[in-house]
Amino acid sequence: MTKSELRTLYKSKRANLTEDEIDQLSMDIANQLLKMDIWKHSFYHLFLSIASKKEIQTDFILNILSGKDKNIVISKSDFEAGTMTNFLLTDNTVIKVNAYGIPEPEDGIEIANDKLDVIFVPLLTFDDHGQRIGYGKGFYDTFLARCKPNAIKIGLSFFEAESSFEDMHEADIPLDYCVTPKTIYTFSN
Repeated sequence: MTKSELRTLYKSKRANLTEDEIDQLSMDIANQLLKMDIWKHSFYHLFLSIASKKEIQTDFILNILSGKDKNIVISKSDFEAGTMTNFLLTDNTVIKVNAYGIPEPEDGIEIANDKLDVIFVPLLTFDDHGQRIGYGKGFYDTFLARCKPNAIKIGLSFFEAESSFEDMHEADIPLDYCVTPKTIYTFSN
């Protein structure tokens, strides 16, 4: 299947999930993450969920990171430039939902991409090789290309892997891991 066909399929699959299913599956993903050896680092980039798109509820991961006293970094998108700016999440961070339904920090302490150790990556689907399909705007591929090469990239998915995609692009940045409610996928890229 093409990226476009898979986007349509997985948006539909997500649309059929109930709020209770999203909560349970999101908690299962957070519990899977606790089994991983990723908790010795300092800076963790986490996306804030877009409720209208029925994304994984990242509050469970946020609670784990807070409980482990980690530096949590969240992004603000610049749709004209196609880039994201990272900010440290603090008690004083003001979060506003932008015109696209994305919760973002208004401003704050900016964190450079090369400081990020672990990056939790949103996606619609992924394959057995660590390739991901997002919404198609390229924000995360642009962002990941600017991070340090050894930053750990972890996709989060409600659904299991596809075998492969037909139309991957050379600028697509593969994941190191992808975590679903039942499986931790490890990719050697």
